[in-house]
Amino acid sequence: MGNIGKRRRLLKAALAAPIVSTVGAGKAVFAQPLPTLRVIGPWELSSLDPLRNGYLFSRMQVTETLVDYDAAGVPVAGLAAGWQMSPDGLQWRFALRPGARFHDGTPVTAGDVVAALGRARHAAGVLGAAPIAGIDAETGAVSIRLARPFAPLLALLSHSSTQVLAPASFGADGTVRAIIGSGPYRVTELAPPQHFAVEAFDGWHGARPAVTHAEYLSVGRAEMRALMAEAGQAHLAYGLDPGSIARLQRGRAVAVHAVTVPRTTLLKLNASHPLLADVRVRRALALALDRRGIASAILRDPSLAAGQLFPPALPGWRDPRLPALGYDPAAARGLLAEAGFQPDTDGLLRRGPDRLALMLRTFPDRPELPVIAAAIQEQWRQVGVAVRVAVGNSSDIPFGHRDGTLEVGLLARNFGVVPDAFGAVAQDFAGQGGDWGPMRWSSPVVTAALAALPSTPEGPRAEALRRQVADTLHDAMPLIPVVWYRQTLAASPRLAGVSIDPFERSYRLTQLQWKT
Repeated sequence: MGNIGKRRRLLKAALAAPIVSTVGAGKAVFAQPLPTLRVIGPWELSSLDPLRNGYLFSRMQVTETLVDYDAAGVPVAGLAAGWQMSPDGLQWRFALRPGARFHDGTPVTAGDVVAALGRARHAAGVLGAAPIAGIDAETGAVSIRLARPFAPLLALLSHSSTQVLAPASFGADGTVRAIIGSGPYRVTELAPPQHFAVEAFDGWHGARPAVTHAEYLSVGRAEMRALMAEAGQAHLAYGLDPGSIARLQRGRAVAVHAVTVPRTTLLKLNASHPLLADVRVRRALALALDRRGIASAILRDPSLAAGQLFPPALPGWRDPRLPALGYDPAAARGLLAEAGFQPDTDGLLRRGPDRLALMLRTFPDRPELPVIAAAIQEQWRQVGVAVRVAVGNSSDIPFGHRDGTLEVGLLARNFGVVPDAFGAVAQDFAGQGGDWGPMRWSSPVVTAALAALPSTPEGPRAEALRRQVADTLHDAMPLIPVVWYRQTLAASPRLAGVSIDPFERSYRLTQLQWKT
């Protein structure tokens, strides 16, 4: 009765709230009458900079990149109408779409694209992984010169960090002050960190979309997002908790869509921490996880238990020969004993004066993460590991990585951040590890394989290099996979043409139709 009463109170509050509300002083949210498409999700607009938070503008189809991708992972035209590669693979020429214009009416020039790609070569973006020798503006085209052949270039050029903005988007100091893109929608209202509104851009070269006005609103609580979708206060609701999904599927208020995406919920470990530097401890922590139990009880789907780091949605990287990670608490205790840990009077482990006690950080943007963290806390306690869970902001994990304070982080890593997973893998495993990859861990085998892959033609040799990466990670456990990921979406029955982008690049607004 307690949970039912809570849901009723939340639903009553959602229904009682006016559709016009405020975000900050004088900022209206959902202020336009229907047919304004209302999109809600957990992600805040924390920055206008494409290197840090530009994906929301890409998803709402405000901005464009040189290259786009279709649902099958095939590169298609974006701002580039087409491209050519030299026979030696060292030069690419991208012909820009004729007549492309920014939302302020100015033409998209080759110089604008060169400037955008130059910014994207920052360490915070994925383009820094490419061996670029130079980027040059030509008449109606952009030329990229490489130091060596690099097959994933097209995929990296589709990442949101490479989106092209008009010169008027930038202040005198070079910071992004406005979002003036060239996509089918233009920004009409901007109220960070929660809200922005868009309308169809009359200068778009394609057909005018049926959805002419749309708004995005960040809503922190997953249960509230589900209630808003049920009550008709949102047409598309992303980031739903498993309990709400099950309830929505039983009703008729919304249609629930789901697709498996190349994302893995995993534990990021500080491999230089005195308690975690020993690979036996990391393997023990992996063996102490009942993944199938977590997938069944929390995600309601036992098939999502992660037997290895790379999910089935990444067939080129997933190694089907690897033995699936299992649940063996007895073996976990044995490895911890080998590493010198013995149970104290309270059942928790010690090695000399040091308790095996860890802080696990996570965040609620993906609503299942805090619940999974609680399950991990209990499962590790059963083998003698004391865990304190801290639920904060998603930024706590990369900040903890950089300042060295992170011990364990629970996150959901999208290896399909670009359609070729090499982009994310190279970013995560460069040097001592990236913000969302391993921490203070490296392997010469992985480093060598990732260096060789971009210039290796697709075939048995490339497959063997990817297997070397997967197998080394499986053995060393710098990241512990927990469950694979299924993206879900609650959609209004008033909409036709709803689908989920498996690469999470777009909300596909231009494909939607209002039902009559």
